[in-house]
Amino acid sequence: MSSKEKKSGEKKEGGKERKPTALPAAGLLTFYEEDIGGIKVRPELVIAGTFLLVILVLLAHAGVL
Repeated sequence: MSSKEKKSGEKKEGGKERKPTALPAAGLLTFYEEDIGGIKVRPELVIAGTFLLVILVLLAHAGVL
């Protein structure tokens, strides 16, 4: 099926319906909520882990560890 034959608002794979967007979209990005699996980590844990890593590196550089 070519793209001309598809109708706007047609259901895509997975049964979710996508609404058509304007071609240029005024420079805005469109994000779809597609779950692709993988590890899910809360943003707070990522930030805390980053600060912990920075502190460990600074302590190791100072010769404390």
